[in-house]
Amino acid sequence: MWPVAVVTGAALFVAGCGRSSDGTGADPGATSTTTAASSSTTVAPSTTEETAPSSTTEAAPEPETSPEEPAPLAQVEYQRNESYYFSSPDGTFECGIVRLPTRTEAGCEGPTDPIPPRPEDCMVNWGLGIRVQDSGEGEFVCSGGPVYLSPDGASPALPPGSSLSQLGYTCATTAADVTCTNDATGHGFRVAAGSNETF
Repeated sequence: MWPVAVVTGAALFVAGCGRSSDGTGADPGATSTTTAASSSTTVAPSTTEETAPSSTTEAAPEPETSPEEPAPLAQVEYQRNESYYFSSPDGTFECGIVRLPTRTEAGCEGPTDPIPPRPEDCMVNWGLGIRVQDSGEGEFVCSGGPVYLSPDGASPALPPGSSLSQLGYTCATTAADVTCTNDATGHGFRVAAGSNETF
């Protein structure tokens, strides 16, 4: 009888350890772990809510534009009537893509060297300008006065590395020179203070 009572008592003790006080059979240690997990899950959203506004407040400040940046070429006004005027970056040459009564041409006026000999039929100023017209290669200009100076006398500089394309011509600048080309024929000129070429 004594061994039966011990075995029965041991069995009841083991069964009691495997159940919780509510009779679900869950291990109290597991309940405690679940509670701890629940507790940490509850804390996590509040931590996220606290940090979210600070990251939103600091994010994406608007980039500022520097007032020293040069204006884009499109914002500079080169047109006067039906023609377009500009100066070389250093101001040595006054240039234009001009519509004249009988033709359109691109040219520049200013001191350059060397200058070819004056043609016999030129009775006015020679060697003060160089141009390219609707047809033919670039050439020096025989003129009685300024041709590529803006009517109001204020031609904006075409910045180095920029180009101006109008009326079938394209003129481009570097820090040292100006090149103008007839878009259709490919003829033109390059002019600088100490050199020039026609093509």
